[in-house]
Formats: sequence, C-alpha cells, structure tokens
Amino acid sequence: MEMASSDTRERLISAAADLIAASPGEDFSLRAVCDAVGVKMPTLYHFFGSKQGLIDAVVEHGFDLYLGEKAAMESSGDPIQDIRAGWDAHVAFGLTNPGFYTLMYGKVSPGHSPAGQSRANEILKGLTSRAADQGRLAVSPDQAAAHVLVSNIGVTLRQIILAQPDPELSHAVREGVMAAITGTATGQGDALNAAIEVAAAHPHILGATETQLLVEWLGKLSREVS
Repeated sequence: MEMASSDTRERLISAAADLIAASPGEDFSLRAVCDAVGVKMPTLYHFFGSKQGLIDAVVEHGFDLYLGEKAAMESSGDPIQDIRAGWDAHVAFGLTNPGFYTLMYGKVSPGHSPAGQSRANEILKGLTSRAADQGRLAVSPDQAAAHVLVSNIGVTLRQIILAQPDPELSHAVREGVMAAITGTATGQGDALNAAIEVAAAHPHILGATETQLLVEWLGKLSREVS
C-alpha cells in the first residue's frame, strides 16, 4: 500500500511536470493533472495539500534532474574552468527545460527560496572556495558565487523569454563574470594571475595535465613574489 501511495505521488508530480513543460510560464489545471493519473482531486490534496504544494514538489523534481546532470559532469581539476562548465550546463538545462527552469528560478517570493536552490548553490560555493584557496579570486568566495549565479540566471531567463539561444551573449557575460571575480577585469590581478586565467580558460592548447601544472606553478610564483 505504501509503495502504491509513493507511486501515485510520483505520477502526479510527473503529470504536472509534463503539463508545465508543454506550456512554460502558463498556469495548469489540477483537474488535468488528476485526469492524467486517473485519480480524484482529494487524492492530490492528500499528497500535496494545495496547488502550491504540488508546484513545490515539481520544483524539487526539477532540481533533482538538474543536480543529477551536474553530478554526472567530470571535473577538469580547475575550479574556475569548472565554474565555466557549470555556467554552460546551467544555460543548457534552462533552454532544454524552460518549464522547470521558470519555476526553479523565475518565480520568486520575498525571503523564500526552494530547498533545491541551496543544494545547487553549495556546489558553486565549493568551487569558489577552492578557487579562493588557490589565490585565484579578487573577491570573497560567497560574493564570487553570488556574482556567478545571478548573472547565469539572468542570461538563461533572457534566452528563455526570447525563445532562442544566444551563445555569444552567454559567452560574453560568462567571461565578464570570470574576469570580475578573478580581478583581471579591473587590473586587480597582476600579470601572473592574468596568465593563470588565460591558461585555465584554454586547457585544450597545452593539454589538461600541463595546464593544471602551469596554473599551480604560476600560482605558487604569484604568492611568493607578492
């Protein structure tokens, strides 16, 4: 009985997700969700309490999908490069799943954020903390993470609103953010730090292993002479 109840709950979430994905940004009918699963309205209210409860469950489902994709990504070994890859993956998820994304990041309530956002934010903060440990940031790890996140969300929502990808915009904003948090945009970083970020941004030129060694050597040299 417990397994059947869990299955019904998941089917209701899946049905709501399908309706949201079919018409991103538009309202959906609870009756349509129930009809898709073959249950009565009281069953839906039993599991979720309200329409908002169902929406919250769909948002969590969206974050589960998003974080599942994040977990499957391989680390380059360089935190700044991993932030770049995470940025691109974030945009790609939003463009592929606009219905989920607009619920995850486009619907805001003052003083409230979905629990799934915290899980995603911790991954980003882990990367900015590693970058700070390497002496790669011109700002605090928290500020760097916030800078990346708000810019990433803005770029993604703009492309969803326009209903077309804009890779040039995304790349330009991404690199502007990378320059800002590493200090290379305003001259806060010296030539060695600038060289580190150039190498990290183009690992294919020297190769991943060689680039990582170069970043480590230049970072050590920068710390010793500063």
